[in-house]
Amino acid sequence: MKSDFVLAFNEIVQERSLPREVVMEALEQALVSAYKRDANIGNNQRVEARIDLSGKTQILLEKEVVERVQTEQTEVSLEEARQYEPDAQVGDTMMVPVETGASFGRIAAQTAKQVILQRIREAERKALYEEFVERAGDLITGTVQSTSGGTVTLSLGRAEAIMPRHHQIPGERYHAREKVRAYVVEVKEHTRGPQIIVSRAHKNMLRRLLEYEVPEIYNGQVEIKSIAREAGQRSKVAVAALQEGVDPVGACVGMRGIRIQNIVRELHNEKIDVIEWNPDPAIFIAKALSPARVSDMLLEEDLDTGRTATVLVSDDQLSLAIGREGQNARLAAKLTGWRIDIKSISEAALEAFERMDEPPLDTLEQEQPELVAEAMRIVEKKKAGRLIPPEEYRTLARFAALAERKLLEVREAARAERRAKFDAVRHLVPDHAFRMPIKELELDDDINKALGRLENVGELMIRVLADEESVERLLRQGGVGTGSRRSRSEAPAKDADEAIAEAMEAIRYALEDLVIRQPAPPPEPVAEPEPEPEPEAETVAEDRPVSVDEVPPAIVEPEPEPEPMPAPAPVAPPPSSQVEAVPAPGDAVFELEDDDEVEKLLEGDQKGRKRKKAKQKRRELIFDEKRGEVVARRRRKGRRRRELDEWEELLD
Repeated sequence: MKSDFVLAFNEIVQERSLPREVVMEALEQALVSAYKRDANIGNNQRVEARIDLSGKTQILLEKEVVERVQTEQTEVSLEEARQYEPDAQVGDTMMVPVETGASFGRIAAQTAKQVILQRIREAERKALYEEFVERAGDLITGTVQSTSGGTVTLSLGRAEAIMPRHHQIPGERYHAREKVRAYVVEVKEHTRGPQIIVSRAHKNMLRRLLEYEVPEIYNGQVEIKSIAREAGQRSKVAVAALQEGVDPVGACVGMRGIRIQNIVRELHNEKIDVIEWNPDPAIFIAKALSPARVSDMLLEEDLDTGRTATVLVSDDQLSLAIGREGQNARLAAKLTGWRIDIKSISEAALEAFERMDEPPLDTLEQEQPELVAEAMRIVEKKKAGRLIPPEEYRTLARFAALAERKLLEVREAARAERRAKFDAVRHLVPDHAFRMPIKELELDDDINKALGRLENVGELMIRVLADEESVERLLRQGGVGTGSRRSRSEAPAKDADEAIAEAMEAIRYALEDLVIRQPAPPPEPVAEPEPEPEPEAETVAEDRPVSVDEVPPAIVEPEPEPEPMPAPAPVAPPPSSQVEAVPAPGDAVFELEDDDEVEKLLEGDQKGRKRKKAKQKRRELIFDEKRGEVVARRRRKGRRRRELDEWEELLD
């Protein structure tokens, strides 16, 4: 027959859904706390409790083995100790079972109860967290419990999930006790239990629904390449077949569209376009812009703007390609990862005729006179409002594509020249700079955000050395200094040009400190040259002095008399902020190691001279009494060092 302890133990395990080991550990810890409270045991003395399934308990107390016991609470005799451990010696410490009363006192029992409840609650929270953290990134079904402040609370049985407003599909309404399927975005560990955040607007919810509805995706025959979604309105999905003979678009749509319709109903009648992925970017972008038809496309990749696709469409397809409020073009850009510039054929042709007198389009009339004349006639016909047949539209499309390619060749030539400048200074950048992220420069957050397009510090240093204007453009595009207060002062926002100048100065100092001023590697040992054999000469006795008459007259030359040195002209001492002060002979001067290289690169450049002059104004030669020598000091004025308004000593 089972004891009351076993029945109560099994009941706790079943109700709380906890492992038996966790509940047993909580009971043992409760007994330890109760015994410490009842016997007044300190925290520095170890106490253990053991419980078997029959409910029998045993308390073990740490004691020291001694010959004569003076304090029973901390000491045990050698004879008694050897009953538990035959090898025990005087001075050892061991766990000795102690006798306890039939029951603990009221306070000790209350302490044990609190410890049991606390340990069980902690174990329950941990078990819930481990259960739901494994379901992060998956779909979950919950019941709407309440709606407060735009946040929906879902009941998941033993836990609750919250769905913030920005994770809800616009236009959806949630009612109490309604079943809702959502995507688990994140699971956080909290003192009151796991905090589960779910979403119905996340693009991965569409991915999971496709995996559940389309067996080919779940089995790996069809792969989802990318998803672009605007929740509640429209989504685009690019799929590719991993097995021959499988139609990826047809598998996702299903017979008579039944598969995709189930997903559309689940997402509040959201429109879903399924597109076949293609490794050719031109074909993929053309399919992503569907249902619009593309006439021609030009692809280019810039160091600043990234990858751009110029798409030419007929006039009647322009609004369809752009979509309502630019939605179709925006989703196509997200799906493909390219920046898409859509132009109508008439618009591109008019822009080309306006620039016919400028290079490189000035040679187009000589190279293709018939095409230019025909295109001009069609443009005049369109301006007059007359109907243009499809054949003439194709001719106009050929002219517009030819003009766009001419302009593209000029841009590619400029990019090639710019890449050559970058390659010319690449050898000046240390290798470790290409392994450093931009965040290691410890710049302001707005500067780090603006420089987010650059991969590492090495790329930034190349741009600073070869093309500072490109860095300034990145800062302007990133919104540095536009209408916000400085993070380290309460002064009002400064002018944009002044903010850009401050940001550039901070970047230069950061590069100088963390990249340029790196300890030089130790020099490689050089093999000493073998001494050359000396020519044979007559030996001279060391104890006999040698007279001048014995030396050949050809090698005896009179020493020239030293010319008197002219007296130095008095020089007025320069201001303390300039570096032109000449130190006294024998004094040591510490200077930056990168000035020579930077000044050589910027020689003849007006900006380089201004920057050099500004650096000189921030230095001063000062005599250091502790060292007994002259050192160079510099003042930092960048935003990164605004709080330090003192001079720092430059040491190499």
